[in-house]
Amino acid sequence: MSSLQMASGVAVSQAFNPRRLAFNPERLPSRGIRFQGKKTAIVSCVNVDVKPSPEIAAKKMEGNGSKEIMEAEAKLIVGTYARAPLVLASGKGCKLYDVEGREYLDLTSGIAVNALGHCDSDWLKAVIEQANLLTHVSNVYYSVPQVELAKRLVASSFADRVFFSNSGTEANEAAIKFARKFQRHSNPDAKEPATEFVSFSHSFHGRTMGSLALTSKEQYRTPFEPVMPGVNFVEFGDIEASKKLIQRGKTAAVFVEPVQGEGGIYSARKEFLQFLRDACDEAGSLLVFDEVQCGLGRTGQLWAHEPYGIFPDIMTLAKPLAGGLPIGAVLLTERVASAINYGDHGSTFAGGPLVCSAAISVLDKISKPGFLSSVSEKGQFFKNLLSQKLGSNSHVKEIRGLGLIIGIELDVSASPVVDACRNSGLLVLTAGKGNVVRLVPPLVITQEELSQAAEILANALLALES
Repeated sequence: MSSLQMASGVAVSQAFNPRRLAFNPERLPSRGIRFQGKKTAIVSCVNVDVKPSPEIAAKKMEGNGSKEIMEAEAKLIVGTYARAPLVLASGKGCKLYDVEGREYLDLTSGIAVNALGHCDSDWLKAVIEQANLLTHVSNVYYSVPQVELAKRLVASSFADRVFFSNSGTEANEAAIKFARKFQRHSNPDAKEPATEFVSFSHSFHGRTMGSLALTSKEQYRTPFEPVMPGVNFVEFGDIEASKKLIQRGKTAAVFVEPVQGEGGIYSARKEFLQFLRDACDEAGSLLVFDEVQCGLGRTGQLWAHEPYGIFPDIMTLAKPLAGGLPIGAVLLTERVASAINYGDHGSTFAGGPLVCSAAISVLDKISKPGFLSSVSEKGQFFKNLLSQKLGSNSHVKEIRGLGLIIGIELDVSASPVVDACRNSGLLVLTAGKGNVVRLVPPLVITQEELSQAAEILANALLALES
């Protein structure tokens, strides 16, 4: 077998034909080229070494280290991201490696996206096989993977129909349009059908103009006002205040995250979601669950709303669905879907064969009962460990979450902890008002890795004392 190995375990030939591939053969390990007879496939997530040394990384980058790349980015990319000073080059499982070869334990999952970690072998196999068959045809035509993925989503949820998009914010934009169209369709004689929406404090639904209007943080909305009008915000969990806002003839839909991610890892109470269900039914409004971050196994259930026994009319998905490739999905009942006609909405790239094949491999693995129970077990283990190691620290106010979406709320900014973790080889996120350490590791993380993370976090809290 060749000395070059793909992440999937498939041997890689060292043969090279310069007429077929116009680049240096020395780059083969980092680009992951597999030869199949007369066909070639370029795979971006293939690593020669699970733990690359600084020498390998330096040779691969040929002088383009972190400093040079960050300086180039500052000159070329629109300045919308306050990035951490880290240039990542490769990943395997729950580990990431920077261009200098340093190793990091990843508890960010690309913001809850890489649920199966980096370069999962089944995911990689699905992507390679589909890339060799068909990548994109647009929605002018049918394609098999799109229908197969829709079958799986419908079979595993409350929904009867699916609409595919490219991201979570696009899924929420589609849900906004579907809700308004549903109101117009259901009330054909109304002079002014319901067009308003209810959203909640700490909410995050996206950054396009409609989903941005549903997002509570003013600093996200203010620079771009006027955003979509008719959105009413209420305190997350406040039944009495919500009761006054959900009104027949005015409220098209209520958008809520069963577990808020960006907002600070707040879980809804069952009585709150039950009230929203009943209030929407009474007012003729739609109930929309945004499970873009909390859905698809993250809480230890396939869907975050399952333990409540309360079901929406529409649910939006995205982040982990295709294991790192861009996809979003809107799941909806037949009652809502019946209001949507040809041409009411669409997308050129959405639901393409490649991304849907990747999503099928992710969904098939995550939806297994044994996999989901392992997420619950690891989540409880991690929370208990964090309580033991961090709970006595005076700056820790609360450790909360479900499954492997966990927040550590501090009484000060979490940035020093995030920086100290990164310097110690652990990647974590912030949430809330910047005072919550957000932990959303790959769902395949081991208890050993979680123990390592807890130890680093405990030491990182010392940064708050200085």
